[in-house]
Amino acid sequence: MAALARSVLVTGSNRGIGLELVRQLAASPRPPLHIFATCRDPEGPRGKALRELAAQHPSIKLVQLDTVNLPSIRGAVRAVGSHLKDQGLNLLINNAGVTSHATLRSLDPQEMLAVFATNVVGPLQVAKEFLPLLEKAAKGAGKEGLSCSRAAVINVSSKLGSIGLCLGVPEAPMYPYRASKAAQNMVTRCLAAELQDKSILCAAIHPGWVKTAMGTEKAPLTVERSVGGVLAVLAGLSQDTSGAFLDWEGNSLPW
Repeated sequence: MAALARSVLVTGSNRGIGLELVRQLAASPRPPLHIFATCRDPEGPRGKALRELAAQHPSIKLVQLDTVNLPSIRGAVRAVGSHLKDQGLNLLINNAGVTSHATLRSLDPQEMLAVFATNVVGPLQVAKEFLPLLEKAAKGAGKEGLSCSRAAVINVSSKLGSIGLCLGVPEAPMYPYRASKAAQNMVTRCLAAELQDKSILCAAIHPGWVKTAMGTEKAPLTVERSVGGVLAVLAGLSQDTSGAFLDWEGNSLPW
């Protein structure tokens, strides 16, 4: 089985889904040559599990990246570029995100703006700044069509952001989170349309309701199973699925 991509960058990789993505990528039979595991403070206490994982796998490179801080993003681009040298970045996984359970009664404007900054503006800004490295990968791949092994931006989304499903959750409307994921989905569609001519695939992936700090222990799905499914879906993405909104099992979701 071929490697998913020569180089992969994962945001928010110090815990939960991001950490498991790095773990499974590094442990795969043909791991990427470069796995850029990014988070806000890789050297701090929250980065401990990630540092321990990186110590076991030379393919994992820890990179500081705060997705709501433009100088931090640009510093990460420089760090990743220095590792890749004349190669581009094949796969960018925008995983970093925050949740909010705010109701109409408890909603705070600043909280809503903070959630949008992380869940919408962050992934878009990261994609924008890493675009030159993605373009370099797309041109140098020697491959036809679109795929994660050539060049791709994957945005980790949620079906709670689906306007078509509009799941009935009267107890927890989660206005900031759900509205931000709906907006992020539009960002994915716009990126897919704009970057198709540059041979860069873009898609949104719903990882399921997962047992993580964000998903809580009430969630039915283990992080290991979710991420295993997500990686299998990513391996099968093509020109036909660029701009798609899929779940961790590869099912198409309504926008």
